[in-house]
Amino acid sequence: MDVNGSVLEHLSRDECMRLMGSVPVGRIVYTRQALPAVELVNFTLDDGDIIIRTDAGGKLAAATRGAVVAFEADSLDVTGHAGWSVTVVGHATAVTDREDIRRLEQLPLTPWAPGKRDHFVRISSVIVNGRRIEAGQLARGSDARPI
Repeated sequence: MDVNGSVLEHLSRDECMRLMGSVPVGRIVYTRQALPAVELVNFTLDDGDIIIRTDAGGKLAAATRGAVVAFEADSLDVTGHAGWSVTVVGHATAVTDREDIRRLEQLPLTPWAPGKRDHFVRISSVIVNGRRIEAGQLARGSDARPI
């Protein structure tokens, strides 16, 4: 037990995917010019895969074709010192099948970024890790500090 009574829980794959499906925004980590790059993107889940809609000619689309990437989503309660984080590592592929594209266009995935976003990237998960921290019964106003 921590000083403030917080509990850290490691999450099952099913719980990780359920939580990811509850938020609209995550971070994709990929390689750009041999260095790590992170971008905030909106996404949706499709049969356990992460789907991102982007510009076909953009850096993200080019860098993720057939690449191994990481994807992270979370939800935090800063005041309550609680929240969860899920990280997925997997292969990113461009969706090229016309029927699949038509089906993905019907998903609730409206790009937030301006411009034409008609390219879909699918991230198939290989490794899924998640953690949730729930605040204990820390008395408000006490001098106790988290470690």
